[in-house]
Amino acid sequence: MTLLAHDPLLGKRMRVQLERLYPLCRSMSGDGVRATLDVVDESVGDRASLERIGVASGTRCHDWTINDEWNVRDAWIADASGRRVVDFREHTLHLVGYSVPVRARMSLDELRPHLHTLPEHPDWIPYRTSYYDRKWGFCLTQRQLDAMDDGPYDVVVDSTIGPGEITIGELLVPGDSEEEVLVSAHTCHPSLVNDNLSGIVVATELAAALADLPRRRYSYRFVFAPGVIGSLAWMDHRMEDLHRVRHGLVLAGLGGPGPLVYKRTRRADRMIDCAAAHVVGRAGGEVRDYSPYGYDERQYNSLGFDLPVGRLTRTPHGEYPEYHTSADDLESVTDDELVGSFEAVGRIFEVLEQDAAYVNLSPYGEPQLGKRGLYPSLGGKAATDMTMALLWAMASSDGETRLLEIAERADLDFAVIAAAARELEAADLLARATD
Repeated sequence: MTLLAHDPLLGKRMRVQLERLYPLCRSMSGDGVRATLDVVDESVGDRASLERIGVASGTRCHDWTINDEWNVRDAWIADASGRRVVDFREHTLHLVGYSVPVRARMSLDELRPHLHTLPEHPDWIPYRTSYYDRKWGFCLTQRQLDAMDDGPYDVVVDSTIGPGEITIGELLVPGDSEEEVLVSAHTCHPSLVNDNLSGIVVATELAAALADLPRRRYSYRFVFAPGVIGSLAWMDHRMEDLHRVRHGLVLAGLGGPGPLVYKRTRRADRMIDCAAAHVVGRAGGEVRDYSPYGYDERQYNSLGFDLPVGRLTRTPHGEYPEYHTSADDLESVTDDELVGSFEAVGRIFEVLEQDAAYVNLSPYGEPQLGKRGLYPSLGGKAATDMTMALLWAMASSDGETRLLEIAERADLDFAVIAAAARELEAADLLARATD
């Protein structure tokens, strides 16, 4: 299995998806989430089918209850001349998420408790929500606020909040086994590219690439859901199938600057932890311990579910200034960063697919590799990575030691060790012991 065949159009495809998704007003629920899933479905095409799971408002999910559905048609603050000084149509972040309907005339002093800015970044709009407390508000730049006079202002929030559903997208790419790799991305943020959309587009391209492979060891289940309540509702919906999840990744923040950062599972000793640490570490990234704060990995790892799900990001949430602001825009991520993140996940999946233990069929001394065409015919040169991989694989394949362990001990890429094992197996020097 390889996901890494060079695809010169990969970055361009992800950029096109970002540009389509960016203007949509996503939230915990509503038409923006469904329109986002439309784009995912179209991007995967007929290679796999995206199922939609609707969970009705009022449904109890463990300690949570599914919220009413929220949609917004328009929202603005207009001065006495009718000019919109704050306009939802210009940027979805201008409206506090889940704002209740409002039509009022107010002075600036009356408006101020409902206005949110970032004085330290006067040209940026903050991202704010009020999911479970029925409020309304606007977010604007500090420069916009400074330019406002005493008013009065006409304030309109043309929104609806009422019984509906949250919508979860689920896409299964079947493999030889019913054991699954779970890939999760959150769909609840509006126009925020790195924190939200980068995970969605990387997950979408991974699903398409996996579906194009002739076969897969594992089945891969992709979940596109609003944060917290979406993952809880999905696990509640799939409770009888969760035992199939053998490995998992939450994807977020994959398009911004900074090295890759892998966050371990709560147990810290799962196979996904070993595979991701190997790939991220050799790419110059960072591996961090688990904490119960972050994205939906904290729901998957909660004590009752205890799923083996880690998280992959670049610079994590809250650690870059653009986080949850309008500066997290289309220019804040590059195609190369997105492609690099896609390739890193692909390498992690390759480890999961190919890792196995082998038995050395010629264990008495080092076999003669040269007569099998596996050793350089001209001696005296320094050993190549492949030569060392062949030697390490033969020296370590005791029927219990897996290829990833050998790669770590040899300080070689897993892909090189796996390729060496295939060569040795073809030469009848190794035999696979386990999957």
